[in-house]
Amino acid sequence: MEQSDILKAITTHPTIIIHRHIHPDFDALGSQVALQKTLQQSFPEKKVFAVGSDAENLEWIGSMDVIEDHEYKDALIIVCDTAETKRISDQRCLLGTTLVKIDHHSNGENYGDVSWIDPSYSSVCEMLANLFFSYPETFILTNEAAAALYAGIMGDTGMLKNGMAGERTLRIVSQIKKFAFKPDRIHRLMKKSGTDFSKWKQFVSYRAQVTEEGIASLSVTKDMLENLGLNSSEAAPLIHALVAYKAARIWVLFIQEDCKIRVRIRSKTVPVNEIAENYGGGGHSLAAGALLSSWAEADEMIERLGNVK
Repeated sequence: MEQSDILKAITTHPTIIIHRHIHPDFDALGSQVALQKTLQQSFPEKKVFAVGSDAENLEWIGSMDVIEDHEYKDALIIVCDTAETKRISDQRCLLGTTLVKIDHHSNGENYGDVSWIDPSYSSVCEMLANLFFSYPETFILTNEAAAALYAGIMGDTGMLKNGMAGERTLRIVSQIKKFAFKPDRIHRLMKKSGTDFSKWKQFVSYRAQVTEEGIASLSVTKDMLENLGLNSSEAAPLIHALVAYKAARIWVLFIQEDCKIRVRIRSKTVPVNEIAENYGGGGHSLAAGALLSSWAEADEMIERLGNVK
């Protein structure tokens, strides 16, 4: 039902403006760019924009448009990979006539005139790819769009290694790879953009802790971020390094920001999203996140995760 409503919205609006969340990752930017390029190719008579703050080190996926406020008049707004309106990059998204939310996070704000939310997908890029392949008579997928979809799926699945890639994910990746782009180039660019977590092996091995209950955790303070030359967003891929280099049943990354501690939780078999929801977060069964107010809460979370069966 959601897909048919989205198709109707796309076909009936002359202008479409695509947004995503602040501090974008590969899936946020990849889904935004892939949707823009696909709609431009499929509906050449429409104006299709992708807007938001520029993303450092991810310009190879695609660049953002700079548009005036008047473009929002009678426009369809599509927001990708964003659980809450406050996290949408460029708040002019509220100026359009119709707003569509496409997201794979189970938690978050219920916003939009139409919403397609499905946590069974690894990423919004996987959702869009499935939509495009399901309606080949409507959508013309370009090589550039396929490359952006591939980057987004690889980013949210940790190169298909973090337990988020199911049978459907692998099938869709196989379909995407039939297009004329170079996956190896995408891998190299992703590594340069911060996903080459092999270089963090020593950092993780030295600082990570593993409890008797099999909870591996890594705490990154603001001082550590400064010494590493990273911001909190750039440090996020450390969760993949933690998974790769510490044997455990649940992995938790804590990153200290100004007044909060951002948490990323991963598991291959144990559901962790309910614990995250207890701290105002949420996500998928095996991949979730939250925002804590203190290191004491971080210790409490580890203890509670240790009791999850």
